[in-house]
Amino acid sequence: MPGNPFTLDDLKTVLRQAAGTDESVDLDGDIIDTSFDDLGYESLALLETAGRIERHHGISLDEDALGAAQTPRELIDLVNTHLPAA
Repeated sequence: MPGNPFTLDDLKTVLRQAAGTDESVDLDGDIIDTSFDDLGYESLALLETAGRIERHHGISLDEDALGAAQTPRELIDLVNTHLPAA
């Protein structure tokens, strides 16, 4: 929602909706600095995730910056820089 920061819980929800979860990965664990590769998410899954985030929040994420976001923390920070201030 505009004005509210995008959180790890928000990202987990979108990841599950967009790409599902690998049975060997516990998204409820400490994943904030775990690479998306280690979490089982490849570039297509992340593009779908980004698309859902963009549509829901009415923002546009730069593809280069999105590609550089290798961990949940980096993606969350990227999203939050594009959200309108409260």
